[in-house]
Formats: sequence, C-alpha cells, structure tokens
Amino acid sequence: MLHLYPDHMNLYGDRGNVIALVHRGACRGITVDVISGAPNSKIPWEEIDLVFIGGGEDSHQSRIAEDFLHRSQELTQRLDDGIPMLAICGGYQLLGHYYRTVEGKKLPGVGYLDVTTEPGRPRAIGDVVCETQLAVTPRTLVGFENHGGRTFLGTEAIPLATVLRGQGNNGQDHTEGTIKNHTIGTYLHGSLLPKNPHLTDLLLSWAVDPTGATQLEPIDMQLELKAHEVILERK
Repeated sequence: MLHLYPDHMNLYGDRGNVIALVHRGACRGITVDVISGAPNSKIPWEEIDLVFIGGGEDSHQSRIAEDFLHRSQELTQRLDDGIPMLAICGGYQLLGHYYRTVEGKKLPGVGYLDVTTEPGRPRAIGDVVCETQLAVTPRTLVGFENHGGRTFLGTEAIPLATVLRGQGNNGQDHTEGTIKNHTIGTYLHGSLLPKNPHLTDLLLSWAVDPTGATQLEPIDMQLELKAHEVILERK
C-alpha cells in the first residue's frame, strides 16, 4: 500500500484510514505493508496494490502539487489497471482537473477524475451522512467535512454518494465524492474508514483482486458500526 505525502496531507485524522486498512487486513491474515511516498521519492509502482492520499491545507497542497502532477502518468496507469485509491479532500481535489485556492491560485490536477474545484464561502463544516450505490452494507457512509472548495462534477464523473446531511461536493447538487473504476475521491474526514468498515473491506477486496471475483472472509465490525451509528443519530 502506498501512502502518498503523509507529512503534508494528513488533516483531521486522515492517517486513521491507513490504520484501519492495516487492522482489518491483519484480522484476515492479510499483511498490508505501507510504503510512504514523499516528494521526490522513488516509488516501486509494480509493488503497489492500493493508494491513499489524505487532505491538506492550501499551503500543503501547493507544496506537493507539482510532485503529484509529475507522477500522474505512472499513477493513472495503475488506476486504469484497477488498483484501488482513496483520496480525501485535498487529495481528491488534485485528482481532478484543477483546484483554485481562495487567493485565486490555480493548482493543476492530474485529471483522472472529471471534476473541478473552485473556492466558496462559507466553509462546509460538520458531520456528513450520505448514501452510496456501492455494493456495501449498510449503504450509508458517514464522516466529517471541513473544506472551502466547491467541487463540481463533469459529464463523465459519477458521484460516490447522495448527501442526506451535510454539504458534500458543493452544497448544491446533493452529491458527495466521485468514483471511477476503483478510485474514490471524497470530502469525508474524521477519519472515514474506521467509521465505515464496510467501505474499508471493499477497498481491501479490490486490492486483493481488482477483478472483484474474490470475496473477503467476513469479520466482526460491530464496534466500528457503533461509531457509524453515532453519526447517523446526531441531529
């Protein structure tokens, strides 16, 4: 597993997503080795079965944007091959065509997701509950959003979920996140995977077998789903 820019893109508990993947893999006897991808580091792409990138402030995104763009050809080739990627907030924005900061600086993205992000006010802050069409049970995903960007989906973009509570991509069209092949972009921090073990297991299953033919052994998720239900029940 590749964890991109862990020292730059790690807001609001995003590193917890890596911990959740390692933990639920270990519960099944699956060893998840984590490789850190710092700017200018050499990445053994042939060894990567799953990619994660978290969120960051505008200043952090600016520091890694050029390096991320430089890696776009190798990254998108692996994504087209079917390996899963989870991108949170700032990482999600940079998987799109561009992200324009509140100061007006335009950071070009890798263009893998057909989305663009413009600045907006006020910030979208708070719990999010949404419903996905992914083959998971329960269908709900929960998390915490804190973003100033407004992400708009192009004609080729497929939303990850429909917002039931919160702002999601832009606070207008009731969409949250985007999915393409096995790549998921989302604004859900908090962190996402510990509260959504069904999504964690889906990502692991894609990493084990990108064809989707292999089903992981079911394991207990009662504790994680209690955290999930706390968010569902908040007013």
